[in-house]
Amino acid sequence: MSSHSSEGDLVKHGDNYINHSAGIKSWLNTLDHKRIGMMYLFTVMIFFLIGGFFALGIRLELFSPGMQFMTPDTYNRFFTYHGAIMVFMVIIPLIPAAMGNFILPMQLGAKDVAFPRWNLVSYYIYVTGALIAASTLFLKGVDTGWTFYTPYSIRSNSSATFVLLGAFIMGFSSILTGLNFIVTIHKLRAPGLTWGRLPLFVWALYATSIIQVLATPVLAITLLLLILERTLGIGVFDPKLGGDPVLFQHFFWFYSHPAVYIMILPAMGVISELVPVFSRKPIFGYKAIAGATFGIALVSFIVWGHHLFVSGQSEFANFVFSLITMFVAIPTGVKVFSWLGTMYKGSLRFDTPMLYVFGFLFVFTIGGLTGVFLAVVSIDVHLTDTYFVIAHFHYVMVGGTIMAFLGGIHYWFPKFSGKMYHESLAKFACWLVMIGFNVTFFPQFIVGTLGMPRRYADYLPQFTNYNRASTVGSWILALGLFITAYNLFRSMKTGKAAGDNPWGGLTLEWQTTSPPPFENFKYDPVVTEGPYEYKGDRIGMGINA
Repeated sequence: MSSHSSEGDLVKHGDNYINHSAGIKSWLNTLDHKRIGMMYLFTVMIFFLIGGFFALGIRLELFSPGMQFMTPDTYNRFFTYHGAIMVFMVIIPLIPAAMGNFILPMQLGAKDVAFPRWNLVSYYIYVTGALIAASTLFLKGVDTGWTFYTPYSIRSNSSATFVLLGAFIMGFSSILTGLNFIVTIHKLRAPGLTWGRLPLFVWALYATSIIQVLATPVLAITLLLLILERTLGIGVFDPKLGGDPVLFQHFFWFYSHPAVYIMILPAMGVISELVPVFSRKPIFGYKAIAGATFGIALVSFIVWGHHLFVSGQSEFANFVFSLITMFVAIPTGVKVFSWLGTMYKGSLRFDTPMLYVFGFLFVFTIGGLTGVFLAVVSIDVHLTDTYFVIAHFHYVMVGGTIMAFLGGIHYWFPKFSGKMYHESLAKFACWLVMIGFNVTFFPQFIVGTLGMPRRYADYLPQFTNYNRASTVGSWILALGLFITAYNLFRSMKTGKAAGDNPWGGLTLEWQTTSPPPFENFKYDPVVTEGPYEYKGDRIGMGINA
């Protein structure tokens, strides 16, 4: 990396954000974006564990036809909690709120986000909403599915109101985080860090923040109306009172389809950081990737109707939404070809983060191609509400987002902790994750095409082998994730010292110590060169202290 400093390193070793102040209270009251990012990360991981428990329960129940150890009602609660926890409490905040909080200000050369108190408040809003929703585990539970479709969610004799309230509250956390990031990117960039020099991870978070700010209020209003419907019977969605249940689907998916890109755009930003570092080449098509990011964000707002192909909307509306949905493939393809172009003739390093890049490209490509199938109305009519849909969105939302997250967490782990993880164990876990994921979900494409409906607690005997393969795959996937967690947690204490820049990283966070000091940089960096410049055997931004 090309860097220059008039007084040696940008920071001195020793004091860092971890040991800057001691005690749990200093963490709970902190305004440091790095500590808040770490609190988000550990909180999200707790909910990931809970959501994963429900997933394993579902797969265990489906190992054989007939009811094994659940009642159908219990099964309904399991898939509802799995979906709601994974979507609202894990995947949406996973990369933006956790990694974004930690990395974004440092990539901008800033000392913190624009509104540190907002940042802390947004974390506690997220925790409050999540706990309110999770409290229903000890009440009547919820059996509506994570989409809360009306009219059943209005009439369900469950604790759905509290889950709706929890999701409503968590939405404010998402909005505050998005506003904070937008202002931070606009106002706190280091001198010389022009828009044309921003890291691609920053571009991804910027587009994601815009989606969060514009789309999340629609979900908040929708959930509030549903709460009022359940408690006061106001008749917006209930057909008994003159309401329209399909209106709920329009409102819900107007947010929830952009929410898919709240999950996947930050993941793409992570991949855009990893590919040039481990290819030892500057990114191919920087402007194209940045533009494609906003192309995806724009299209995400106008394709929600493809979730309603069988809801009775007009043939013309189906045609329009089908056509527009296919446009998503264009900016997505630009990104994929840019990443492949970067790798072409590069000096590839097959460290663990790069293995997850290949895993991401494999599963996300499958997810994207199967999404094109579902965009065709005639095919979607056959596949709607089958396991094909389950497999598709897991390949996109879980395979894409989680693969990128795991790549990013290994890439930035030395920066988070100052330690290196055990590489061989990490690679072994990576292979388990990739094998387990594909063994779990690929058979669901086949069984869905054959007609097995989703959300059913039982199935016909001819689907047994496919379901057993999925269940075994889920065990392999869980083992890989547990080994990953063990490796990272153990390495925090016993790992070798990482050094400030073990990967020869690209961006400004690698110009400071590992772990970073409280103020990020001792001297304010000044960017003097464009992004991802290739210089000899290293690449990066030119900076002056």
